[in-house]
Amino acid sequence: MFLTITTTGTPERPATDLGYLLHKHPDKAQTFSTSFGTAHVLYPEAEEQRCTAALLLEVDTVALVRRGKGKGRGGAPDAALAQYVNDRPYAASSLLAVALGNVFSSALRGVCTARPERAAEPLPLHVEVPALPARGGPDLVRRLFEPLGWAVTAEPVPLDTEFPEWGDSRYVRLTLRADTLTLSDALRHLYVLLPVLDDAKHYWVAPDEVDKLMRAGGAWLYHHPEVRLITNRYLSRRWSLTREAMARLELVRLAETDDSEVGEIDNAVAQEVAPEAEEKPTPLAVQRREAILAALRDAAAARVLDLGCGEGHLVRELLTDPRFTEIAGVDVSVRALTIASRRLKLDRMGERQAARVHLFQGSLAYTDKRLEGYDAAVLSEVIEHLDLPRLPALEYAVFGSARPRTVVVTTPNVEYNVRWESLPAGHVRHRDHRFEWTREEFRTWARTVAERHGYGVEFRPVGPEDPEVGPPTQMAVFTLTTVHEKNDKEAKAA
Repeated sequence: MFLTITTTGTPERPATDLGYLLHKHPDKAQTFSTSFGTAHVLYPEAEEQRCTAALLLEVDTVALVRRGKGKGRGGAPDAALAQYVNDRPYAASSLLAVALGNVFSSALRGVCTARPERAAEPLPLHVEVPALPARGGPDLVRRLFEPLGWAVTAEPVPLDTEFPEWGDSRYVRLTLRADTLTLSDALRHLYVLLPVLDDAKHYWVAPDEVDKLMRAGGAWLYHHPEVRLITNRYLSRRWSLTREAMARLELVRLAETDDSEVGEIDNAVAQEVAPEAEEKPTPLAVQRREAILAALRDAAAARVLDLGCGEGHLVRELLTDPRFTEIAGVDVSVRALTIASRRLKLDRMGERQAARVHLFQGSLAYTDKRLEGYDAAVLSEVIEHLDLPRLPALEYAVFGSARPRTVVVTTPNVEYNVRWESLPAGHVRHRDHRFEWTREEFRTWARTVAERHGYGVEFRPVGPEDPEVGPPTQMAVFTLTTVHEKNDKEAKAA
């Protein structure tokens, strides 16, 4: 199997710098041993104006069969059925992706000690793969590569040129062109998408495949319109691994949205800040939780509902403060509650601590007796995930039926979106957001709800307040008025 990478250059930026970026000298033909054959790197052309590097992989079919003997030991379905006669020596597949990762490991990571400035520079690139298995045809090839900035030509290979009526094979002749793409990004695209298009791996897919996918695709995959297909195929349709990968990609997206690190987004417990990091801005997710906790403490709440608790970040934060004697996390997603339970380590929690927290499934579109009797309820980044026609049902379930003394609601301020450099104009912050409100729209809604259900409402900014567009997150703190609170108590007593 064969792959070529070509770039062009100028006297100031010679194309032969490709040799530095790949850590392979253009004047040498180099050979590398792999567990399934031999990889060769050579340069068919190496001039100042144009340079081409080729990766040729000679597959030892006997070694491949021995290495993948038996189900669950790495034998792809094709190789298992036709052990010694198959397309593995000729068609680009996971074998080529593994060789790419081994032979060009430094380039894949974007490391170039000899020309560090060149490693980060976009290059004009031209990639050719003469025989690529494409389960899904040329259309899928284009759907996978075009969103990443490639101009794609995927020519179907006929089954037999002598008999055109037999139609096309599942192979394509692939040509990719990009005017401005770093070599590292290009290699990562190939490393992930070659086995995805082949839709079969020659080795057993273990849990560490998720780490490989995140290293190669974490920076671009969560933006991709075919993210679920790519993840599912790359992990050989192993449901548990796909679920883990999608959860980690969601953290990457949230980290970018909040302009923070993944580790900070995935950790609900405040960490002690090292002296040298004191000036680093606090992530918006952390500021949001701090603002919610401050509102709950101001309200002297002891029994708290986290409605739409997700994976339990706020619940875990509440558990660190003993003034919150009972905490209930509610979510419609069983998967989210399972992750929350694991994150909170409920199965290993001490008896007294475990008695403080409850997680249960519930829909906020319906009244639920289990939500009654709490001091406070939190709706943190929840309302924007509902279709607007369903919002009145949530309003009644929380403010009309459950009626906690205090309700804290946070939601994005759409006016602030212009300050997010990574957010395209006109886009909401999360693809599942049904709406995002301006400050005036949010305040109008909050005042209407408060008046209808006997609450007062106060508005607080969350995050740095921009003089023109306001804070990134807006918060409303609803407090049951004294008269209505008294009436509620009398009604319950009766």
